[in-house]
Amino acid sequence: MLRAQVCSTGELSFLMEAHDGLSAAIAERAGFKGLWASGLSIASSLGYRDANEASWTQLVDVVERIVDSTTLPVLVDGDSGFGNFNNARLLARKLRQRGAAGIALQDSCFPKMNSFLGERHPLAEVDEFSGRLRAVKDTTGPDLVLVARTEALIAGRALDDVILRAHAFADAGADAILIHSRKSTADEVLSFAKAWRNRVPVVIVPTKYYRTPVSAYRDARISTVIWANHSMRAAIVAMRRACDRIIAREGIASIEPHIAPLEEVFQLLRYDELARAEWRYLYPDDPRK
Repeated sequence: MLRAQVCSTGELSFLMEAHDGLSAAIAERAGFKGLWASGLSIASSLGYRDANEASWTQLVDVVERIVDSTTLPVLVDGDSGFGNFNNARLLARKLRQRGAAGIALQDSCFPKMNSFLGERHPLAEVDEFSGRLRAVKDTTGPDLVLVARTEALIAGRALDDVILRAHAFADAGADAILIHSRKSTADEVLSFAKAWRNRVPVVIVPTKYYRTPVSAYRDARISTVIWANHSMRAAIVAMRRACDRIIAREGIASIEPHIAPLEEVFQLLRYDELARAEWRYLYPDDPRK
């Protein structure tokens, strides 16, 4: 299902960020057809910085909860693979075992730093990163969608260099190229898409150029748009407001109309299924069934 979304140059698809099982269930309920297990959002929800402070095993554990909480395919932000080719293929194998549908690896050095912080964003050598991609592809085959994410625009490289890197990554087996930019307009990514000519599908993350209309991506034949961190950021605002009001008023009466009722929590996490299962397995002969 994820392959049909990410690897298509036809209809534009959208992936919504998830950082735990609850955010995944909310995204599915909203109508999204696929999820992005965001490295930034997962690290933030664990209290870590987006600088590979969370381990790959912690990432895999969170992804398992996301997968178990939804029926949607999950593309995992694998950062740079947490090391060399061996770390990357181990991560990919474990993610496949936990039910992930795809992994995105970026051509950054380990440990990575969030794309929107600072000016130093050293890139991996093309041949070395291509080896990471080949190792993942040899390990998982067609079972895991492999997205190669280039940070070359983030690092200030010229478009010609970006294109060369993308070609090398496609040659190494990438199913799609994620082209990242931190400009406030989409000019860089749209120029890439035009020069790239859809050799393999293009994935974008318009966190900074959010004012660009979606029609521009359709016109450029972009494959997939990732809304990369918005559930986590929305949660911060909502939790901060609730905490501020509770401590100021020393009570919860004023916030109760503005937060989800417990019934919605029970519905999202399917407590009704548990109740039906109890009747089936604990009380199979009860006449009240």
